[in-house]
Parts: sequence; C-alpha cells; structure tokens
Amino acid sequence: MHDIKVVRADPAAFDAALARRSAGPAAAEALRLDDLRIAAVRVTQDAQTTRNELSRQIGGAMKAGNTEEAERLKAAVKAAMDAAAAATPEAHEAARDALLATLPNLLDADVPEGADESANVVQHTHGAPRNYPFTPRQHFELGEAMGMDFATAGRLAGSRFTILRGPLARLERALGQWMLNLHTEEHGYTECAVPLLVNQATMYGTGQLPKFEEDLFKTTDGRYLIPTAEVPLTNFVREEILAEATLPLRLTALSPCFRSEAGSAGRDTRGMLRQHQFQKVELVSVTAPADSAAEHERMTRCAERVLTELGLTWRRMLLCAGDTGFGAAKTYDLEVWLPGQQAWREISSCSNCRDFQARRMDARFRPAGAKGTEFLHTLNGSGVAVGRALIAVMETYQEADGSITIPAVLRPWMGGLERLSPAA
Repeated sequence: MHDIKVVRADPAAFDAALARRSAGPAAAEALRLDDLRIAAVRVTQDAQTTRNELSRQIGGAMKAGNTEEAERLKAAVKAAMDAAAAATPEAHEAARDALLATLPNLLDADVPEGADESANVVQHTHGAPRNYPFTPRQHFELGEAMGMDFATAGRLAGSRFTILRGPLARLERALGQWMLNLHTEEHGYTECAVPLLVNQATMYGTGQLPKFEEDLFKTTDGRYLIPTAEVPLTNFVREEILAEATLPLRLTALSPCFRSEAGSAGRDTRGMLRQHQFQKVELVSVTAPADSAAEHERMTRCAERVLTELGLTWRRMLLCAGDTGFGAAKTYDLEVWLPGQQAWREISSCSNCRDFQARRMDARFRPAGAKGTEFLHTLNGSGVAVGRALIAVMETYQEADGSITIPAVLRPWMGGLERLSPAA
C-alpha cells in the first residue's frame, strides 16, 4: 500500500517509479479519488457546523414563538445533513485505497533497470560446478529408482504432486529439520508453528490479495491455503504497535506451501521443481526503517549459509526492476547449479518490502522517547525451499551408479547413513 501523501507530493515522480516496473500511471486517478474524499469530508464537516449553528437559532426562534422561522431553520439543517449523508467520504477513501492496493511497491534506487530475468545482476558466485566422469542425470531420473513416485501422486491428486518413500522421504525431512535448527540455534530466529489456512485480511496484508487470487487455493468457507509461511508470520504484527526495544523481530517456520501455479502451464512439468504443494523454511524479519537494509543483507547471508553448508554451487542475483516481485522494494535471489539440468535454478528469494506490507496491515512501532508511531519495515526470505534443496543435493551428489552421497551436515539427521542407493 502506498502513502497518498507521497503521491500528492510529487505525482510525476510516483508515476515514473511505477513505470520502472512497466506499470501504467496511477497518480492522477489516485489524487482524483482522494480529492473526492477531501471534498466529501468538507461537506460532512460543514454540515456539522451548520447543524450546530442553526440548532441554537432554532432554540431562539422557538423561544420567541416564531414557529415559521424555526421550521425554515429545521429544513436547512435537514438539507445540510442530507448532503452529508450523500457525501460518503468512506466510499471515496475505499475506492482510493482499492486502487492503491493494486499498485506494486516502489523500487529501491539501486535496483537495476530491465524488463525480465535476463537483466538480473550476478553479485557473487560460490563454488564451481563439479566435473562428472559421466553424464549427470536429472533428479527425477535418479529419484524414480529410490521412491520418488509421480504416478501414484497423479492418481491421488493430479499433476504437480509427488510422493516420496523411504530414504528419500527421510532426506527431505532431514533437510527441513536441519535448516530449522540452523536458523533458530545459530541465526537467532524464533521457531513458529503457523496456521496453514488464513483469512482474506491476512492474505491482503502481505499483498497476495487482490492481485494474485488466481494463484491461491481458496476453501469453500472463504479461507485460503498459505502459499508461504511469510503470510501468517508477517501478519503476527498486523494492527499492532510494537516498542522499538522489541525490534528486530525474527521469525521462522517450516511449513507446507500451496500454489496453484496458474501461470506455469507447460513449465517444469517433469519432476518436483514446480509443485502445488511443497515444504519450505521461511524467514521473516520485522524492523525499524533505519535497520531494514542491513537486515536484508543479514537475512540473505543466513540463506546462503544453508547452501554453503550443503556444499552446493550457488550464486546471488540482484533482481532487476521487471523481475522484482509485487511487494518487494529490492530482492536477492539465490540460485543453485543443477548438474542434471545444466542450469541455474532459484532456491531462495530474499526481499525487503520496506513499509509496503506494514501499511496494508497497519503495523507500527513507537520509537524510543517519541509520542507518535511509525510504520514498521518487513522482510521475508526462503531459508530455503526444501524440495528444491533436495533436488540440488540429489543432482550434485549423484554417482555413476545412480547412488547419492549424503552431505556430511545431514548425516546425523539420517542415522549416520552416508549414501542412498537405487532399489535393487
């Protein structure tokens, strides 16, 4: 959500900022609706003033026995109050806010220009792709011999679902539990167990509604399955006023995520890269405005640590204007090298939303020693997507016989097991 004061201060600059994201101009319409609201408020205030002034005159006329004058004044009061009732400033405010709610966040100045992912900037690369003495296979080619079952999942639920059995299911569980422990014990995040179903206001607060409704699974009673634990975690502070001393607030959750993948027809149809249901460890931070840029760097390093400890080859990307998500002011993507695909694929996305979500949620804090309040800044990141981490481990640690070496950090979570082998 945008501050109408920012729009009014420099409409041309606001539209120019939207144009960076290929969004059309909106300042004029937002100001027109706000002007209608202001005019309606003025009508309402004037009506109250008129009623107060004329009420005294009505009393004087009645006391003097001038009933005709009293009736004339009463009619004037009624006309003023009828005009106030018709003014409906709330309706104009709602229309203004509905428009502002459809507009993406404004980008940080250092976000590079560009229309799509081809303009994203590589900031850092960790490690180098391994040279294999054989042609590396993709995860689904390896997995089908180890209990990765797409056929049964398809019969149970349809496309874009996967069943994992045996050691592969345990490896996925190990990844999630290890990541969660890393972020809570070493990175200072508080573990949370969150609802998987949330209401409309919660989805609106983090920006999934109204723009992305087609990407969500909605229940018959009007609730939504969460697309990421970011949604409930960030909404912990909705309609709250926090003390500055409680900041930063750092939260994490390992949860299932549900996405309709409405715009992904024909993309990644084989394997488990793009699923309707998947596990993810989510990181959320809530900070004072002055601290959010540094927190963004810290959060991204926390996600990078996961990939480094797993021994994966990864890189950090600064997303360009055209590839930055709706609610983000700046985003880093972490990509891993998948030997089977011979491609870089996103495994984590860490975003600073600044006060964009906080305004939608009315989430504030009170600076120390201050009387007033300010909007919080919110950040979110994957720490990381468990299914994609499983894919990366499988493809990176594969051997010529189809077995998979288990990274050392995961072996304590696998009962000391060092290798997964194809079923005989």
